[in-house]
Amino acid sequence: MKNFKFSIHGNEYVVDVIDVENNIAHLEVNGTPYEVEIHKKVKESKTPRIIVPVAKEPSKPEIQKRDEGDAHPIAAPLPGTILKVHVKSGDIISKGQVLLVMEAMKMENQVLADRNGVIETVDVKEGDTVLQGDTLMKLI
Repeated sequence: MKNFKFSIHGNEYVVDVIDVENNIAHLEVNGTPYEVEIHKKVKESKTPRIIVPVAKEPSKPEIQKRDEGDAHPIAAPLPGTILKVHVKSGDIISKGQVLLVMEAMKMENQVLADRNGVIETVDVKEGDTVLQGDTLMKLI
């Protein structure tokens, strides 16, 4: 965007050239938008104009329904303290998604989902201390 300042008969004008397409210029003069037709030949830009396609909505992970009571536990890999829980009961998750962050041996460790599923229960909260193998949450 180019910015110009003009003075005509003692009046100051601030002109912002927003866009020029073919022979139409989109301007703002002192904050008021205008479309202006250019009467002389416009030089073609050597830089190609990039058109970004509209992004598709991401697909939801495929989830296989399991029988009641067939929950998959997510266990603590090390003893430590829960710093941040990123999911809640009922959330749909996909394999590799960060479920929570815990501190173990003065390092932050991310606990990732090992499969697609739905969070059935979250058995810990921020600040809880857990031992290796403790159930952190259950997936269905």
